[in-house]
This record gives sequence, structure tokens and C-alpha cells, in this order.
Amino acid sequence: MELEFVKMLSPVLLALLATLFTWGMTALGSATVFFVHSLNKKLHNAMLGFAAGVMIAASFWSLLEPAIEMQRVHGGIVWLPPVIGFTVGGLFLYIVDRILPHLHMGLELHNAEGIRTSWQRSILLILAITLHNIPEGLAVGIAFGVLHEVWTPATFGAAVALALGIGIQNFPEGAAVSIPLYREGFSKIKAFWYGQLSGIVEPIAGIIGAALVVLVTPILPYALSFAAGAMIFVVVEELIPESQTGQQTDISTLGALIGFALMMLLDVSLG
Repeated sequence: MELEFVKMLSPVLLALLATLFTWGMTALGSATVFFVHSLNKKLHNAMLGFAAGVMIAASFWSLLEPAIEMQRVHGGIVWLPPVIGFTVGGLFLYIVDRILPHLHMGLELHNAEGIRTSWQRSILLILAITLHNIPEGLAVGIAFGVLHEVWTPATFGAAVALALGIGIQNFPEGAAVSIPLYREGFSKIKAFWYGQLSGIVEPIAGIIGAALVVLVTPILPYALSFAAGAMIFVVVEELIPESQTGQQTDISTLGALIGFALMMLLDVSLG
């Protein structure tokens, strides 16, 4: 009965609700700054590793595998849309990374990436934090956009699993953002505000992703693969390198394994 009601809802509305949940989890994680003043390096690395594991698993189980299956059903060259979409998604994030001014946590101002600018350090830090939330929102939005073309309990479950997985990893991610901002000199309120604000791009990207695939259904395999490529770029370019800094690298690897296993469990059991 509940699924019948959900089936009547627009995929774009479902994508909005799902990404509001992932944003809310970011805000919840960011709120830990009011209770925790510092983040243990080992815990920080484990959080980053966990997020990387979730995103790697989601890229395949929630995005690439459905794209391959859709193309197999529609006919044609099965591997072509996934390969093109994945490559273009990675290149898109690469270009954004090269253009958008941003500064990774813990680095000096002269290490800022992207186009040179006179923007304040705080703005550059927030932009770096926001950058990798874009593909997460796109991925969730596109997963729910699939329901416009293929509405089954399995496709709905897969979309829900992806939103749950992204939301779960957003909680420690929110903490991993706000607490370092506090240590950078921000007040607790500002650290929380900017931490949760970094997740606001997820509902925006989610609506865009869902609306795009609803309007242009034939691009579905490309869109799913695009989101996967963008997510893998973030994992390889940012999450894994940052999680492997310092002396606590084993805990980062264990975190990645746990994150991957959890996302695989969610996707296989729900999807």
C-alpha cells in the first residue's frame, strides 16, 4: 500500500526528499562541533576512508551496474554508454576542480587550487568542502529519476539504498568538516553553519539530475555512469589521499572496507 502511494509521487519530488535527507545528515554531523572541540587524527582518517568506501561501492552497485543492465535491455553496444558517461563524469569534475577556486583543509593559502583569486581563506575552504557534494546529489537525483522510466520495487529500493548510504557517510563527513573549521578559527556557530551549508548543493544537484533524466529518458545509462565517474574522481583525487595522511593509514583502509561493505549490503538487500 505504501509503495503504491510512493509510486504516484514525482521522481523529482522523491529526489528532493531524498537529498534533503542527505543534507540533513550532513547538518547533524556538523552539529557535533557543539560537543566535540577536536577530531582525533585516527578517527578523522577512518571517517574519510569510510566515505570513500561508500562512494566506491555506490558508484558500481547503484550506478554503473544499473546503467549496464539498462543498455543490455535496450540493445546496442552494452559497454559504450557506461564507458562514455563514466569518462565524461570524471572529466567534468576534473574541469570543475581546475577552474573553481578552493583550498583543502590544513593547507596554506598559497596552495589553493583552481583559478587564482583574492577570495578569503574561509570561502576557499568552504568551496573545497562543497565540491565533492555535487556528484553525491547528482547520483541520488539520477537514481530516483530512473523511476520515471523503470518503476519497480527493485529500482525504488536501489534509489533508497543509495540515499541511505550517502546519508550515512554524510554524518561523519559533516563532523569532519565543521570540527576542522572550528580549529581553523571559526566560531562554533559559523563552523556548524558552513559545515551544513556545504551539503545544500546535494538537493540542488539532486533536482537537476532527476529532472534531466525525466525530460531526456534515453540518456539514463549515460547519466548514471556520469554520476559514477564524478564520484570516483572525488574519491581518488580527494578522499583517499587525505585519509592516508599521517601515521594512521591502516585505520583509513579499514574504514574504506567497512564503508564499501555497508553500501553493498544496502544496495543488494534493498535493490
